[in-house]
Amino acid sequence: KLAQQRGDVTLPSYKSNPGAYHPITLTIRKLQRLFTRLGFSNKFGPDVESDFYNFEALNIDEHHPARDMHDTFYLKSGAVLRTHTSPVQIRSMLAQKPPIKIIAPGKVYRCDADTSHSPVFHQIEGLYVDKHVSFSHLKGILEFFLKELFGTDKNIRFRSSYFPFTEPSVEVDVEYEANGTKKWMEIMGAGMVNREVFRHVNYNPDDYAGFAFGIGIERVAMILHKIDDIRLFYEND
Repeated sequence: KLAQQRGDVTLPSYKSNPGAYHPITLTIRKLQRLFTRLGFSNKFGPDVESDFYNFEALNIDEHHPARDMHDTFYLKSGAVLRTHTSPVQIRSMLAQKPPIKIIAPGKVYRCDADTSHSPVFHQIEGLYVDKHVSFSHLKGILEFFLKELFGTDKNIRFRSSYFPFTEPSVEVDVEYEANGTKKWMEIMGAGMVNREVFRHVNYNPDDYAGFAFGIGIERVAMILHKIDDIRLFYEND
């Protein structure tokens, strides 16, 4: 009004386009909401970790291939950029006694890059430790979570696998459709916490049991948002 009264000439301001959340952020928040419904709380840890938290306490011995330079980013100090968010599980168990029911979302780093791998990516790892926890609890929680996430029409399969920090171990695949063809995508590894891991955190493995899982956020987002190349998440297109 003042400009009109003074006879000033004005132009309308430029309209800025509203921003939008990145698909990775949307996926992480969606997973956090689902796990919150299942009673899990969020825990976080540093991106730069010591050998103890990233490897030793997780029963990954000094000759394991995961420790090689072509798989892991090492700093001059001997520390590493964490290759998974499992160190958060170790920190949590050292800080408190069971029961523990947590998820650990965050960035992880590995020397790997192609259409389905990135040197920097995101994971949500989960840990549930208490008395009388069994593999049936693991399977039940993961099946419920995946059906809620992808819908009841998606097929899910559990395959036997091996991880140093869990025994027995499985990999979990979800069926999805790409270019009119149905395919399987591995989206997580899981298993019962290895007794040696409990010994590293001063838990008596005869008193407690637990399960752990790790979910690749980018792979989940690829299915949810129908993206066929993981590198598109980081090209700012």
